[in-house]
Amino acid sequence: MTLPGDTLDYTMVPRHILKDQHEWELSKVSQENWIAGFWPGILWYDYSYTHNPKIKVQAEKYTDSLHFISQLPAYDHDLGFLMFCSYGNGYKMTHNPAYKDVIIRTADTLATLFNPKVGTILSWPREVASKGWPHNTIMDNMMNLEILFWAAKHGGSKHLYDIALSHATKTMEHQFRPDYGNYHVAIYDTIDGHFIKGVTHQGYADNSMWARGQSWAIYGFTMVYRETKDKKFLNFAQKVADVYLKRLPKDYIPYWDFDAPDIPNAPKDASAACVTASALIELSTYLPTRAGTKYRKAAEKMLESLSTSHYQSRNINNAFLLHSTGHFPNHSEIDASIIYADYYYLEALIRLNALQENKRS
Repeated sequence: MTLPGDTLDYTMVPRHILKDQHEWELSKVSQENWIAGFWPGILWYDYSYTHNPKIKVQAEKYTDSLHFISQLPAYDHDLGFLMFCSYGNGYKMTHNPAYKDVIIRTADTLATLFNPKVGTILSWPREVASKGWPHNTIMDNMMNLEILFWAAKHGGSKHLYDIALSHATKTMEHQFRPDYGNYHVAIYDTIDGHFIKGVTHQGYADNSMWARGQSWAIYGFTMVYRETKDKKFLNFAQKVADVYLKRLPKDYIPYWDFDAPDIPNAPKDASAACVTASALIELSTYLPTRAGTKYRKAAEKMLESLSTSHYQSRNINNAFLLHSTGHFPNHSEIDASIIYADYYYLEALIRLNALQENKRS
C-alpha cells in the first residue's frame, strides 16, 4: 500500500479508493473522522510482522497525529476505533508509557457518553437531537468497548470495566431479534432506560441483517468474552456467528445486507468478511477442537476468497482489496476499496499466521 505524492502530511490518512480510481483519497484526522486510526494501525501491523524500522517511524508519526483527540471532549463515540487501532497497536509493539497514558485518557473521555439509566454508551452525540432519538446505541459501538476494558486493566479506573460490561449486556439483551440478527440501532428512553425500538441506519431495512453490523457483533462479543471470561458472551458470539455463516453466499463474502432485495446483483461487502474472519479466528481459540475448527475453517474460506483475483486489487489500485460497501443507503463508498477492510484483512492474516505457528511449535 502506498500513499500518493512525495511529501507526507501526517494529518491526512487514506480513506477509500472509489471504483475506477487508482489512488487513495485522503481525509483529515479528526474525532469526527472515525476511520483515521486504521492507517496507523495498518502500519503497526506491518511493523509487527516485518520489524522494518522505517515502517515503525511512519507508524509513530501517523499515530502522533491523533494525539490531540485524547485531549478533546467526546464529540463522537468512535474513540476506540480512532485511538485503540493506532495507540493500542503501538503500545503492544513498543510499550511506550506515553501511549498508555493516551489510551487511558481517551477511555475516560469515551466513558462520559455512558448513560447509567440506559446502561449503554450514547452513539452520535452530535446528531442525536436531529434524529429525534432520546438515546441511541449502534452495533458498531461494541468495537469501542475494547479500549475501556484495556484501560481498566492497565491502570485506569475499574469503573471503565463496569461500563463496558453494562453496555455489552444491555446490547445482548435488546439489540437482537430471535434469530440473532441485530438491529443496527437500538433506541432507549432516557428517563427510565427502557428499550423503545430497533431501527437501521446503514442497513436495507429495520428488520434486515446489515452485513457489517453482524460482523461488529461477532467481533465485539468475542472480544467481550476474552476480557470477561463470562461464557454467556462466548455462547452469544457463536449464535450471532452461526446466523451469519448460515446465510453466506458460496464464496463466503456477504452482500452488503443479507436481505438486500437485488441479491445476487447487490454489491458485496469485503470489509464485513474481513472483520468476521478476524473475529472467527479468535473465537476458534476459545472453543473445544470440533467447534473451534468449524469457525477457523470458515475464516480460512473467507480469506481464501479475499485473496483471489476477484477481491484482490493487485494492479488495479493501491489498496489490498476491492468490493467493499461503506454506506449503501447514503450512496457512499459502494463497491470501493476502503481502509478498514484492509486493516481487518491484515489483522485476520496475522492472527491466522500466529495460530498456525503456535500449532507447529
